[in-house]
Amino acid sequence: MAEKLIAGINVSVTEEGYLTDPSQWTKEIGLEIAKELEQELSDEHWAIIDYLQKDFKETGKVPTIRRMKKVGGIDTKVLYSLFPEGPVVKATKIAGLSKPASCV
Repeated sequence: MAEKLIAGINVSVTEEGYLTDPSQWTKEIGLEIAKELEQELSDEHWAIIDYLQKDFKETGKVPTIRRMKKVGGIDTKVLYSLFPEGPVVKATKIAGLSKPASCV
Protein backbone atom coordinates (compact mmCIF):
# COMPACT_ATOMS: atom_id res chain seq x y z
CA MET A 1 0.00 0.00 0.00
CA ALA A 2 1.28 3.44 -0.90
CA GLU A 3 0.43 7.00 -0.11
CA LYS A 4 -0.42 9.45 -2.85
CA LEU A 5 -1.12 13.16 -2.79
CA ILE A 6 -4.38 13.75 -4.66
CA ALA A 7 -6.08 17.15 -4.68
CA GLY A 8 -3.84 18.23 -1.80
CA ILE A 9 -4.79 15.27 0.42
CA ASN A 10 -2.57 12.30 1.28
CA VAL A 11 -4.55 9.12 0.66
CA SER A 12 -3.72 5.42 0.80
CA VAL A 13 -3.83 3.72 -2.59
CA THR A 14 -3.16 0.33 -4.14
CA GLU A 15 -0.46 -0.22 -6.75
CA GLU A 16 -3.13 0.53 -9.38
CA GLY A 17 -4.14 3.79 -7.73
CA TYR A 18 -7.44 2.72 -6.13
CA LEU A 19 -8.16 4.28 -2.76
CA THR A 20 -7.90 1.71 0.00
CA ASP A 21 -10.10 3.74 2.37
CA PRO A 22 -13.26 5.06 0.67
CA SER A 23 -13.84 7.45 3.59
CA GLN A 24 -10.85 9.48 2.37
CA TRP A 25 -12.65 10.28 -0.88
CA THR A 26 -13.84 13.81 -1.66
CA LYS A 27 -15.37 15.21 -4.83
CA GLU A 28 -12.08 17.03 -5.47
CA ILE A 29 -10.22 13.71 -5.29
CA GLY A 30 -12.72 12.24 -7.77
CA LEU A 31 -12.15 15.15 -10.13
CA GLU A 32 -8.37 14.71 -9.89
CA ILE A 33 -8.56 10.95 -10.53
CA ALA A 34 -10.85 11.60 -13.51
CA LYS A 35 -8.31 14.08 -14.86
CA GLU A 36 -5.57 11.43 -14.56
CA LEU A 37 -7.79 9.03 -16.50
CA GLU A 38 -8.55 11.74 -19.07
CA GLN A 39 -12.23 11.31 -18.23
CA GLU A 40 -14.56 14.29 -18.53
CA LEU A 41 -17.33 14.30 -15.93
CA SER A 42 -20.88 15.45 -16.67
CA ASP A 43 -23.94 15.33 -14.43
CA GLU A 44 -24.64 11.85 -15.85
CA HIS A 45 -21.21 10.67 -14.73
CA TRP A 46 -21.76 12.10 -11.26
CA ALA A 47 -25.12 10.35 -11.00
CA ILE A 48 -23.36 7.02 -11.57
CA ILE A 49 -20.58 7.89 -9.14
CA ASP A 50 -23.18 8.87 -6.54
CA TYR A 51 -25.00 5.57 -7.09
CA LEU A 52 -21.76 3.59 -6.70
CA GLN A 53 -20.97 5.28 -3.41
CA LYS A 54 -24.54 4.94 -2.09
CA ASP A 55 -24.69 1.25 -2.99
CA PHE A 56 -21.26 0.61 -1.47
CA LYS A 57 -22.33 2.28 1.79
CA GLU A 58 -25.45 0.10 1.89
CA THR A 59 -23.87 -3.23 0.94
CA GLY A 60 -20.15 -2.90 1.67
CA LYS A 61 -19.47 -4.21 -1.82
CA VAL A 62 -18.63 -2.61 -5.15
CA PRO A 63 -21.69 -3.17 -7.34
CA THR A 64 -21.37 -5.27 -10.47
CA ILE A 65 -22.62 -4.10 -13.87
CA ARG A 66 -25.61 -6.42 -13.41
CA ARG A 67 -26.49 -4.83 -10.07
CA MET A 68 -25.98 -1.33 -11.50
CA LYS A 69 -28.56 -2.18 -14.16
CA LYS A 70 -31.06 -4.13 -12.03
CA VAL A 71 -30.93 -2.13 -8.80
CA GLY A 72 -29.54 1.21 -9.94
CA GLY A 73 -31.49 1.36 -13.19
CA ILE A 74 -28.35 2.32 -15.08
CA ASP A 75 -28.51 1.26 -18.71
CA THR A 76 -25.44 -0.77 -19.65
CA LYS A 77 -25.08 0.96 -23.02
CA VAL A 78 -25.16 4.35 -21.33
CA LEU A 79 -22.59 3.15 -18.81
CA TYR A 80 -20.23 2.06 -21.59
CA SER A 81 -20.77 5.29 -23.50
CA LEU A 82 -19.97 7.40 -20.43
CA PHE A 83 -17.02 5.34 -19.24
CA PRO A 84 -15.50 3.68 -22.32
CA GLU A 85 -12.78 1.04 -21.94
CA GLY A 86 -13.94 -0.58 -18.72
CA PRO A 87 -16.82 1.38 -17.26
CA VAL A 88 -16.94 -0.18 -13.79
CA VAL A 89 -13.17 -0.06 -13.40
CA LYS A 90 -13.05 3.63 -14.30
CA ALA A 91 -16.17 4.65 -12.42
CA THR A 92 -15.20 2.87 -9.21
CA LYS A 93 -11.71 4.36 -9.31
CA ILE A 94 -13.13 7.87 -9.69
CA ALA A 95 -15.67 7.11 -6.94
CA GLY A 96 -12.85 6.19 -4.56
CA LEU A 97 -13.87 2.56 -4.28
CA SER A 98 -11.78 -0.59 -4.68
CA LYS A 99 -11.28 -2.32 -7.99
CA PRO A 100 -14.19 -4.70 -8.63
CA ALA A 101 -13.25 -8.29 -7.82
CA SER A 102 -14.56 -9.47 -11.19
CA CYS A 103 -12.14 -7.21 -13.10
CA VAL A 104 -8.65 -8.40 -13.93
